[in-house]
Amino acid sequence: MIVVHATFRFDPDARDDALELIADLVEQSQTEDGLIDYRAAVDVSDPNVVRFFEQYEDAAAFDAHSQTDHFQAFEQQLPELLAGEPEIRRFDVDSVTEPPL
Repeated sequence: MIVVHATFRFDPDARDDALELIADLVEQSQTEDGLIDYRAAVDVSDPNVVRFFEQYEDAAAFDAHSQTDHFQAFEQQLPELLAGEPEIRRFDVDSVTEPPL
C-alpha cells in the first residue's frame, strides 16, 4: 500500500479558488481504480492550510493517479494558489493493523 500525506498552504486571496479545485480533485479521484481512500481537510488552526490523506493499493495505482486529467489540472493551477512550498510525504506500507480501543 502507498500512503501519501500532503500539506498545502494557500494564499488567502486564492483560498476559495483552491477549495473549489480541491473539491473537484477529491470527487474525481475517489472514483479511480486502485484507490483505497482520498481525502482533503482544512486545518482547524489555519484555514489556509489543506491536508491531503491518500491511500493506494499499490505503486501502479499511485502512478496512474498522477497521470489523470483531474490531477494534471490541479497540479497546473497549484503554483498560482500557493503561499509556500507544499510538504509531501509518501509512505510504502507493508502491513496495517488496527489498535485496540
